[in-house]
Amino acid sequence: MARNAFVLGGGGVLGAVEAGMARALLEAGVVPDAVYGTSIGAINGAAIAADPTPAGASRLIETWAELAADAVLGGSLVGRLVELVRSGTSLHDSAELRRLLVKRLPVRTFEELVVPFQCVAASVERAREHWFSSGELVEAVLASCALPGVFPPVAIGDEHFLDGGLVNSIPLERAVRHGAEVVWVLHVGRLEETLTAPRSPWQVGFVAFEIARRHRFHTDLGRVPEGVRVHVLPTGFPDRKAGTWSNLRYRDPRRVAGRAESGYEATRAYLAAL
Repeated sequence: MARNAFVLGGGGVLGAVEAGMARALLEAGVVPDAVYGTSIGAINGAAIAADPTPAGASRLIETWAELAADAVLGGSLVGRLVELVRSGTSLHDSAELRRLLVKRLPVRTFEELVVPFQCVAASVERAREHWFSSGELVEAVLASCALPGVFPPVAIGDEHFLDGGLVNSIPLERAVRHGAEVVWVLHVGRLEETLTAPRSPWQVGFVAFEIARRHRFHTDLGRVPEGVRVHVLPTGFPDRKAGTWSNLRYRDPRRVAGRAESGYEATRAYLAAL
């Protein structure tokens, strides 16, 4: 039987769609032999690797309501500004997200997971991607989710880590290198958005970042060897222009509503058409 890998990309609160995709796959009997995650995909990936069942995916969907709540992402604007002044680098500390992960993840180490799992973060000191696959789980996931300016860098050993999306937003190549024969790409939908030339100063950074993150994925996709099948799952949202200011709304709970259900239904339809 072909070796299945789930690859989960980053995307903040948009990542609820990945939980719906996972539910559809698991209900259809598509169970991963390995899971790879980046940023919010590290949270989703750890949860799936801990309980790769339809019930586990349903619990992950329930987790999203709490993940998008003010308690996790900091509450009032005044509170966020106070934290920015205190830390000098971020709008939120990691305490509430750490609390949620400890509460929701049923295991504490990579070795206790049902399915092998790896997540990636960006090493500040080495300016390279760093993969976590053993030892303490929560701190590794926090490192992968340390979005610059939103959360502080996570110190592990002698290094500091920032969000894995800076170096590998959809870790397809990692799964292929480790022997996956069938790869299921769970993503937040930015691959489906149409990029247009920037028309204002604030759009320049967003467009540049999207080009960089998509270039890595499309390059990796083009290098997939013959015999490896890659399924880039649909989100169920219509093609649209890539957002600019919308990307700043990382804590907007309105962006969670309906995304898990959309990913679930779109993935069910995709599987039925195979």
